[in-house]
Amino acid sequence: MTRPTFSDIARHAGVSTATVERVLNGRGGVRPPTVEKVVAAARALDYPRRLPEVHRGLLRVEVLLVRPETDFYHRLSRAFERIAATLDPTVRVHRTFLKEADPESIAKRIASREQRRAGMILAVPDHPSIRAAVAGLPPGMPIVHVVTRAHERIGELIAIDNYAAGRSAAMFIARMERRPGTVIAISHHIYEVHRARMRGFADYMAAHAPEGLVFRWIGFSHDDRRLAGDRLFEAFNLWPDLVGLYNAGGANTGLVEALRRHPRGRELFVVGHELSEATEPALREGYVDVVLDQAPEAQARRALDLMLRRIGLLDMEPDTRPIRFVTVTAESL
Repeated sequence: MTRPTFSDIARHAGVSTATVERVLNGRGGVRPPTVEKVVAAARALDYPRRLPEVHRGLLRVEVLLVRPETDFYHRLSRAFERIAATLDPTVRVHRTFLKEADPESIAKRIASREQRRAGMILAVPDHPSIRAAVAGLPPGMPIVHVVTRAHERIGELIAIDNYAAGRSAAMFIARMERRPGTVIAISHHIYEVHRARMRGFADYMAAHAPEGLVFRWIGFSHDDRRLAGDRLFEAFNLWPDLVGLYNAGGANTGLVEALRRHPRGRELFVVGHELSEATEPALREGYVDVVLDQAPEAQARRALDLMLRRIGLLDMEPDTRPIRFVTVTAESL
């Protein structure tokens, strides 16, 4: 293999050849973030020369997440951890869990200047304080949103097509539930992704539900397991003809517990999200019929690839189409 040239390193880092020469020959006059990109590019290309150790580990990508108790965010965090271990040692991926119910603390962390960052990956709610913090970040800092957008215009989004997921859930119920009756949904209102799922679900049911199958009610659970179970019991009491349930949010554990407790729990056609310790046994036991898994491992991989591209460490532009969600039934486990 031929030795990489300054031009190769410059192309990889997205800088000029003169900048590469100044960095690698120690001539100074280059901003630290640019120095970091050049050194990281030289390492990635196996440039056969000792590089300054002071630059090792200076490309810090900060990942902010919420709700570590949920299966989805736990899987997402572990995926970031595994992928980070395979990256060049000049790249550090720092994960932090913050409280979903405390948007001011999330905004404060986003706005913090205590640590220099090469970019940020955000898996946090949309809230005015958080949007303002994102808008106040230095111009040009790469921002990647995972799962949902924390700002409607700044940064790029890696997620499934949640509107399509909602339509898919409605299609399964409308085509596979042969009985007439009431269909309900349970959701978490603060995330745009859940609102998109509900729009897709409602639109499909309005256009394609067979006669007698009616979507009547949305219960908001705040993704709290106890509240989700209470909402389902409330629906059982309100509609004796209840035949279908779509859980557009989390709180799978609470809903599965409620289905097991209620004498009509096995009678519903149930579609939920995320293959987890709650939904997998529920699929096997017949309490849940279809799970739409949004592949957090694929989202983490795509988010880091996009971040590395934006900070100049990948030549190839990653696929930016929505992540494909996976349909799981008892027969496919």
